[in-house]
Amino acid sequence: MDRLIAIDKRHYTMTGGCTALVAVFMFGKLYVANAGDSRAVICRGTKTFPMSNDFTPETERNRIRKLGHLRPELLGGEFTHLEFARRPARRDLGEKILYRDAFMSGWSYKSISMEDLKFPLIYGEGKRSRVLATIGVTRGFGDHDLKALNTDVDIKPFLSPEPEVKIFNLLEEELTDGDVLVMGTDGLWDVTINEKAAEVVQKSLDHFPANDAQRYKYSLSVI
Repeated sequence: MDRLIAIDKRHYTMTGGCTALVAVFMFGKLYVANAGDSRAVICRGTKTFPMSNDFTPETERNRIRKLGHLRPELLGGEFTHLEFARRPARRDLGEKILYRDAFMSGWSYKSISMEDLKFPLIYGEGKRSRVLATIGVTRGFGDHDLKALNTDVDIKPFLSPEPEVKIFNLLEEELTDGDVLVMGTDGLWDVTINEKAAEVVQKSLDHFPANDAQRYKYSLSVI
């Protein structure tokens, strides 16, 4: 799909990109494929079972930093793949600060040089983390022309279209009409948690008796 987008953009104006989250029920199993920071959660009453992982600069820090280490030309001389305990400043030149390289399992000290003052490949923490100080998601489709802010550095090499697939065997579970798959983008999950979503779904189902046809439109909730 991502290659097709790259081909189509030769003939059409296609800017931007998107994440992808797909659920397929097939042969007694639920398959969920995720590329991005959208999320799928099975809600069974108040219990939740995640069917995807969020792919962000925070969760894919190792993959991205290793790529920056192995292919420094992708950083355009503007960024560093090294991670420091705190961002070095000019006043730190010659001083030692804790750091770690892409293939280090722990931290060590490094004397700060001008090279270390470059902007970090991954900036920020948690939901505020960004790749090349620009984008907060690390998998999806498109964004072939996206550049790091105020630079000519391409971001696309650090983004992956490869989805993670999780499988839930429906035949091995005793399912009820109250078991729901909730799918949502980061706009939902940035402001709530899995358990709260399950609570909202359960309250919605409780409004309808088991023999009410209106109840079953909530058997699959896509938010």
